[in-house]
Amino acid sequence: MNIEIKTVQTKKDLRAFIKLPWEIYKNDPYWVPPLILDMKKILNKKKNPFFNHSDAELFLAQNNGRVVGRIAAILNNNHNKTHNEKMGFFGFFESLDEPEAAKKLLDSAESWVKEKGMTSLRGPTNFSTNDTCGFLTDGFDSSPVIMMTYNPKYYLNFMKESALDKVKEFYAYYLHQDTPMPERFVKFAKKTLQDKRIRLRNINMKDFKNEIAIVQGIYNDAWESNWGFVPMEKAEFLHMARDLKPVIDPDIVFIAEVDGEPAGFSLALPDYNQILKEINGRLFPFGIFKLLLNKKKITAVRVITLGVRHKFQKKRGLAPAFYYETYVRGTRKGYSSGEFSWILEDNVLMNRALEGIGAKVYKKYAMYEKKID
Repeated sequence: MNIEIKTVQTKKDLRAFIKLPWEIYKNDPYWVPPLILDMKKILNKKKNPFFNHSDAELFLAQNNGRVVGRIAAILNNNHNKTHNEKMGFFGFFESLDEPEAAKKLLDSAESWVKEKGMTSLRGPTNFSTNDTCGFLTDGFDSSPVIMMTYNPKYYLNFMKESALDKVKEFYAYYLHQDTPMPERFVKFAKKTLQDKRIRLRNINMKDFKNEIAIVQGIYNDAWESNWGFVPMEKAEFLHMARDLKPVIDPDIVFIAEVDGEPAGFSLALPDYNQILKEINGRLFPFGIFKLLLNKKKITAVRVITLGVRHKFQKKRGLAPAFYYETYVRGTRKGYSSGEFSWILEDNVLMNRALEGIGAKVYKKYAMYEKKID
């Protein structure tokens, strides 16, 4: 075996970087192809506002000229500023089952971040914890939902072979409409909704820019103390919001106000992964029409984000109210199931809340880390 590592320099290299997963997952019925246009935008340093404050280098592994693996070495300056760390990251990792290639890719990412003065390596993050992140470690028997990762089980062996240890685990919960919400929970949620000081409203898509500013303020406040969290800059948040806008169903996106002040929000998205499989990563010329024609076939949602500002977190009724309204509105619209993800393993309140409504952990993910010698 003759494994060579090279940096992505040309359009041809970038195309190979983006297209490699089609080779890795060609016989995997659960893999969902990403949109090629989205991948190009994410990796474009001129279009992705992540690069306004941070940097990355893309690497390819070749075996006798054939691309067999890829990785991004990532310098997330905002993470290190927030957490007072010297943490380097890796992401966008994909590899055929060739341990030598995987080891050399991870070594290359480690060397690159070490040259930048980093003392540890963590991943995968694509590019940060505000994006997709983590390796699937349990629950390989179904497709990922929208904006969740998927990978072969052998990636976990690659982590061991490169001395990367599991540093944090997080869960995805599943709930089907056939599972009735416990009466005690429903009563608690309804009591919150009847409180005259509290208003739970849908997002106003006609005032999208102002609504996003409200949500960003809640987001950065609510997640401030979460493990690995990095506050999003205005340009980053707006960029992500604009990307999500076409797939938002406003009936299942909520903002909570207490005495007229924004207090929390909940974002659930229809699981477009159910129909993305059919277009194989290409919107044009016909993919966009397939999406539009088939979106009514979507039967599941993902509750992707739910947060309450610190000053309102003692009002524990807000999170149950969000879950209850999402359940009620979602089932009314024809969604029969939902995933709640991701939830940190040590987020006791959120894990208890989800267990309390009858949701079950059905997938697990993990981040890995090592000290750099």
